Amino acid sequence: PARCVAVLQMSGSQPQVGRGVPCLRCRGLCTGFEPHSWRKICKSCKCSQEEHGLSSELDDDRKIGRLLSDSKYSTLTARLKGGDGGRVYKRNRMIVTNPNISGKDPTFDTITYEWAPPGLTQKLAMQYMELVPKELQPVAGTDGAFHRRRRLARQLPLHDQDPAQCRGLAEGERSLMEQFVKNYKAEALGVGEVALPGQGGGGKEEEKPQDKSIDPGRAPESPNGALEGTAGSYRCDTCQQPVPGDCPVVYADRAGYSRQWHPACFVCCRCAEPLVDLIYFWKSGAAWCGRHYCESLRPRCAGCDEIIFSEDYQQVEGLAWHNKHFACLECETLLTGKPFALAKAGLLCTTCSQSR
Repeated sequence: PARCVAVLQMSGSQPQVGRGVPCLRCRGLCTGFEPHSWRKICKSCKCSQEEHGLSSELDDDRKIGRLLSDSKYSTLTARLKGGDGGRVYKRNRMIVTNPNISGKDPTFDTITYEWAPPGLTQKLAMQYMELVPKELQPVAGTDGAFHRRRRLARQLPLHDQDPAQCRGLAEGERSLMEQFVKNYKAEALGVGEVALPGQGGGGKEEEKPQDKSIDPGRAPESPNGALEGTAGSYRCDTCQQPVPGDCPVVYADRAGYSRQWHPACFVCCRCAEPLVDLIYFWKSGAAWCGRHYCESLRPRCAGCDEIIFSEDYQQVEGLAWHNKHFACLECETLLTGKPFALAKAGLLCTTCSQSR
């Protein structure tokens, strides 16, 4: 039977949630998304919101637009006509038309990539795509496009940048979070750039005056990662394998243009996931996804998935909880000072643990 998907209207700052959206993991066992009042999960099947694919493409573009606005990457955003003044991501899509000559009359196969690196010729953008594992290429209607959307939800949670989406903030913590977001936009947020080896940053770094205090015994390093006199010896920063001069690589301006990565090697240093749309956070000489960068600075609540800004919280086996979220996953009883079981990062009171 066809399922009617109703959308909750915005009430205050409550996010729009698609009730009834089927779970992509449970495949039919879940009766459809049932929002929890503060956990980012479905009450029906306990899977996360991202397993239900609740956001629309426009929601995703608004989220990235919000992330990149007020940063040096705001040129990748545009103001929505007739919108609420928010900015939306100018996502670069790519449509490739290939003639299909097998029949009598040639027809055309059209392939749409839901995202492609901006500022490239189609030939170079296609070369980039071919260097990405096929199952991760964001071709519309394929698993690759689905994986991109899922990584977007996972790596860049809206509740890591918008206090209005947070249920765990106590009085006075909103300003702490706003400052946290402001800091990471200024200090860590970046968007990778795709170019041929030696052409990252448009060769901008070439113009800087040479530092005269170079050790004369050491060959001076050119700004784009090749040693002078050994043309073409570019290496990928992750796998250390040489990079051919005619293959596109990824540059991260916060890392400097002496480092470059194979497209498949530009991943989060913590979870090793490819960085969605090349959006990275730079810290300690490495690229991180947004989720793991934020967690490297502050604890994340295992109950509501939000960053904890209080100094008073619960900790068990390397996991953290807001005090008010230290509760049984099944019956919601608060467990502070009570016996509990920990099952897959979920807390259970002794009664619910025994009845499982």
